[in-house]
Amino acid sequence: MSKFEKDARDLLSAIGGAENISAVTHCATRLRFVLNDPKKAQESKIEQIPSVKGMFTNAGQFQVIIGNEVPTFYNDFTKISGVEGVSKEAAKSAAKQHQNIIQRLVGVLAEIFTPLLPAIIVGGLILGFRNILESVGMEFLGQKVIEGVKQLSPDGKPVWNTIVDISPFWAGINRFLWLPGEAIFHFLPVGVTWSITRKMGTTQILGIVLGITLVSPQLMNAYAVNGASAEDIAKYTIDFGVGSLFLRGYQAQVIPAMLAGFLLVYLERFFRRVVPEAISMIFVPLFALIPTIIAAHVVLGPVGWAVGQGISNVVNAGLTSTFSWLFGGIFGALYAPLVITGLHHTTLAIDSQLIADFGSTNLWPMIALSNIAQGAAVLGIIIAHKGNKKEEQISVPSLISAWLGVTEPAMFGINLKFAYPFVAAMIGSGIAGMFATFVKIRANAIGVGGLPGILAIRGQDMGMFLVAMIIAIVVPFVLTLFFKKAGILTKSELAQETTTGTFENMEENDTKEIQSGSKTTIFSPMKAEMRPLSECRDEVFSTGMMGVGVVMNNVSGEIFAPFDGVVTSLFPTLHAIGLMSDEGVEMLIHIGMDTVKLNGEHFISNVKQGDKVRRGEKLLTFDVEKIKAAGYNTQTPIVITNANDWQVDFTTLPKEVNVGEEIFFATKL
Repeated sequence: MSKFEKDARDLLSAIGGAENISAVTHCATRLRFVLNDPKKAQESKIEQIPSVKGMFTNAGQFQVIIGNEVPTFYNDFTKISGVEGVSKEAAKSAAKQHQNIIQRLVGVLAEIFTPLLPAIIVGGLILGFRNILESVGMEFLGQKVIEGVKQLSPDGKPVWNTIVDISPFWAGINRFLWLPGEAIFHFLPVGVTWSITRKMGTTQILGIVLGITLVSPQLMNAYAVNGASAEDIAKYTIDFGVGSLFLRGYQAQVIPAMLAGFLLVYLERFFRRVVPEAISMIFVPLFALIPTIIAAHVVLGPVGWAVGQGISNVVNAGLTSTFSWLFGGIFGALYAPLVITGLHHTTLAIDSQLIADFGSTNLWPMIALSNIAQGAAVLGIIIAHKGNKKEEQISVPSLISAWLGVTEPAMFGINLKFAYPFVAAMIGSGIAGMFATFVKIRANAIGVGGLPGILAIRGQDMGMFLVAMIIAIVVPFVLTLFFKKAGILTKSELAQETTTGTFENMEENDTKEIQSGSKTTIFSPMKAEMRPLSECRDEVFSTGMMGVGVVMNNVSGEIFAPFDGVVTSLFPTLHAIGLMSDEGVEMLIHIGMDTVKLNGEHFISNVKQGDKVRRGEKLLTFDVEKIKAAGYNTQTPIVITNANDWQVDFTTLPKEVNVGEEIFFATKL
């Protein structure tokens, strides 16, 4: 048996079988499925597969996180399923059947910027390091204070020389690092036009040439345009006799480059259809490139410049206005949901435009803080679930990734799965964003997220950004633990803990082979009025999300074992208990609605997790009247959580039942 054969078979079954797969491929860490019916994917079963570290749906693809061994898993999966893999582009094309126009546009934007991210991140690190060399005031450098180091500014405040003022060596390093820094950001339009031709499948060298014509030294540098005199502008103006053209450069400009890049693509496609193949190599590039360059400098460039400046002015105005703190709080809180939709890729263009227009951006600091907040929430989960070794295989790497600026593993693998840490991270990110805009923190560069994001912050703002980072760590961490303890937004966690098979004792029972057709009788664990589960006041139970079962009204204050088996889970608050019969039937008994908030008050346990129990043995005792007096409903759902493996039949409903009376009949499928 190959390494992942069993896990691959389980995944194939849980995803709806080979007939539900329209396309499958993989990237560095994930399997990417396009499913004919996404609703057939049984996420609860997929999460139980040992090799699976998480899952999410994005851009019309159902993505299953495997990790670094995904190529091996993929090979085993395709052999078992008989489904031939396709290229990433083919999978993306198939996925578009599940996307609306907005999702497709965002997807295109993401595919343009994703190949540029390694350069943008490196460029951000370089500019961040140069930022420290040029901006951080120094008094000592491992030697005595140099005469004249301390100076006074025009307003009489002390000013300390920077590292480059003091050290010739670091001054040289600083100048040298400008080479890659300039190459990445000043010539960003070259990368944009290349990436567009690459994504659209046209001639990439033409995209590179087009990009160069937007940043050529023959053009006035974009950074000098706003302060240029009439004389300077005249030097860069071509007179055609019938009109003139100002040779404006578009260094670091994204929107003009995108407009020009797409025009080049569509012109090339058009002329490839109409120009005879024999002469296409000569005339298609000529007819596509030259008109695009002309249009770029006559129409598209100026229009894109105006649009880009308009967007950056609006964003900058919002983040520097009287209500900047509100703008910052909203953006900080909502940036993580933007990542889920893919819309966060649009902020790269806005950040680039802000830096081009104002020399710095007030948007990127909040993005870095959002990364930190997501990681802090994961840290809260690690502490709250301490000892869960399987989960730590996902949560610990996700924490490191988030704090280094990549949040998808943290969000999709942990925070969204449990819900309440995601909300805690949004709140913490919102408060940190509010603070960042209130004290006017700005970044000189983009691409450096998470904790290293401080390198991109202006020297004078680093101290305040450090305070914002502390907020982004402490608030989500504390809120995650508080939500967990108070039972706020923890219903999905309850579902995870009772259905994913994380309890050690389940593994022992799982090894027992039960023949199909075997029947099991389940006896009532309490005296109560038994009614259909649909009448439960909690929709998590009433909709069947947790499994198949009944709800008990007018309950007595004692719970007895409904069969011979084992206690697979006993919540610290004693409000719920999980059981597994010797035959493999898994049951959850949840006493009352929201009684987790009682923190165990009015509950007494006669067993502990892992105990073997016999039918009729007393498990829990609870004071019904005191629970009601505290304001809680004692309606008690009893559900079979692995009903997919059993045919569950009920006795007549509704009716009064006593302890030990037959209520379920389960037949192994």
